[in-house]
Amino acid sequence: MLRQRVVTAAIGIPLVIFLVWLGDPWFSLFIAAAVLLGTSEFYRMSANLAQKRPLVYLGLIWAVALALSPHYQDSAILPVVMTTATMISLVWLLCLSPRQEALQNWAWVVAGVVYVGWLLSYWLNLRILLDGRGWVYLAMFATFANDTCAFFVGRAWGKHKLVPAISPAKSWEGALGGLLSAIVVTVAISRIAVLFASPIECWEAALLGGLISLFAQLGDLVESLLKRNMGVKQAGKLLPGHGGVLDRFDSLIFTGVVVYYYVVFAL
Repeated sequence: MLRQRVVTAAIGIPLVIFLVWLGDPWFSLFIAAAVLLGTSEFYRMSANLAQKRPLVYLGLIWAVALALSPHYQDSAILPVVMTTATMISLVWLLCLSPRQEALQNWAWVVAGVVYVGWLLSYWLNLRILLDGRGWVYLAMFATFANDTCAFFVGRAWGKHKLVPAISPAKSWEGALGGLLSAIVVTVAISRIAVLFASPIECWEAALLGGLISLFAQLGDLVESLLKRNMGVKQAGKLLPGHGGVLDRFDSLIFTGVVVYYYVVFAL
């Protein structure tokens, strides 16, 4: 398992670095692919929704449309997309059977669209900002550092369970290790002049690193809660050693949002 995780990371991380550096359209295509795969995994985990293919296909298209919404030139397009997709999905329920599951099926479709498509769209918002390349690298690598150190510290010294009812393997020791590593990586990357025209203060970077760690771990726990509710251990098997796209992107789903709003409102 550990060897598979390392091999997957060794292949995937350089690819992500390259795509972020290139920018659009390649980075947007990468996010769109992640949304498509992640939303598909989300729908497969829902046993009731798995066989409702027309509704699932609509949800996938809807999620990708939301993920790419930062590129909409006209601000009126997003409300049109949301309104049209909402109305079509509700009308489509009239054609599905059994009809007593209509509300549950529709709720799962919308949940996948918002949870994966809408939240991951913030990575495109982040890339579009001034110094966007640097902010994306900072957010991603601080999140990866948090996840990696939390895993190894928890494995080596974890004794006090964090939230045993949701994720028995996570510990307070691992959470602390993830927090410290995220702060160190955030401060280090924020000092790289080639990525940032005007580097932020060390205390601002440290605060941001703490927020990244907090929301990365919350994102991880949220996905664990959803999987537990759906009765599955992994969202998928696409990434050896990691599971599915959602298993790898669960913490990134929240951190892109946090870093974007931190940059926009706090800096």
